[in-house]
Amino acid sequence: MEKNNFNSSISAKISPSEAIKKISNVPEWWGISFTGSAENQNDKFIVKMGGDSFFNFTVAELIPGKKIVWLVTDCNMPWYADKKEWSDTRLIFDLNENKDETELTFTHKGLTPDVECYNDCAPGWTHWIKTSLFSYLTTGKGVFRAPTK
Repeated sequence: MEKNNFNSSISAKISPSEAIKKISNVPEWWGISFTGSAENQNDKFIVKMGGDSFFNFTVAELIPGKKIVWLVTDCNMPWYADKKEWSDTRLIFDLNENKDETELTFTHKGLTPDVECYNDCAPGWTHWIKTSLFSYLTTGKGVFRAPTK
């Protein structure tokens, strides 16, 4: 992974296969409007964050117990000059079993400090991974908050 891409890591006492199931249950940890499915390779889903915003995803890669990659196939981020800034970026969830814990490293490949949304998206992803997804993996409940913009 390139160093400039946004990364966040957590560890939880959960099996990698259970973690993948929970990550794929997107609305339970990412406080957004969700349609479609994120459970199998080639599944397609849409995330909306209010207004005219949308993010279309395809599950580009799914290696059971190891990795999930979501490709952003289209998006509209009306609050930024480049409304398509996330298009062709990838959300990567790498899982590694270590004793009785799963170590999860999240990378948003293409979300780098030189793109406009980085200052909003980096703290947003930090919340969604370190707080909400971690809580969902360990307690069964995500921690929702208002979107950054």
